[in-house]
Amino acid sequence: MTDNIKQNQAAPSVKGAGSGNRIITAEFVISNTDVRKCPEGTMPEYAFIGRSNVGKSSLINMLTGKKGLAMTSQKPGKTQLINHFIIDKEWYLVDLPGYGYAQRGKEGRENIRRIIEDYILEREQLTCLFVLLDCRHEPQKIDLEFMEWLGENGIPFAIIFTKIDKISKTRLRENFEVYQAKLLESWEEIPPVFFTSSEKKEGREELLNYITEINKTL
Repeated sequence: MTDNIKQNQAAPSVKGAGSGNRIITAEFVISNTDVRKCPEGTMPEYAFIGRSNVGKSSLINMLTGKKGLAMTSQKPGKTQLINHFIIDKEWYLVDLPGYGYAQRGKEGRENIRRIIEDYILEREQLTCLFVLLDCRHEPQKIDLEFMEWLGENGIPFAIIFTKIDKISKTRLRENFEVYQAKLLESWEEIPPVFFTSSEKKEGREELLNYITEINKTL
């Protein structure tokens, strides 16, 4: 693993979140396709990304406690912009387009790829990128390649397994062990890992604590 990746991996526990840490204000700021038009200033940014239909918008709404803050849809691939939300006037939550949506077509996929890569590689305020993975599925090539690319470019990131309420705890642990073994084939150590359920509000406390602790060091 690259030395630039944070090493403090969260314990692979499936325990639910508490309710002590909460967000007071979460406000939409701007949407665009050009990283140069992102908000000015030095506030830290925590971006969320994953394959289409991984539950990103639902997770953002759960995390902020603001139902409808991020657009949710039964149709995957709806997020096609860099969306900035300011949290408690202290940091930005960034909703990035989902990758790998086949029905966009080659030109559409290339455009989304450019938007994503430009933001990740050029945005100095990016403090941590959260990569969302559906816990019900086996390791996907597109996710593994994306995380490998992050490592090669020294991008700090953490992994969020979503929809843990959809499978048993035993199955979740088994799936995580498979993913862990796959990652360790090419990584010396895996990044921090979180387990979430937007419906059950699980993982919220752990994620917010993680962001808070990073902000304290800045």
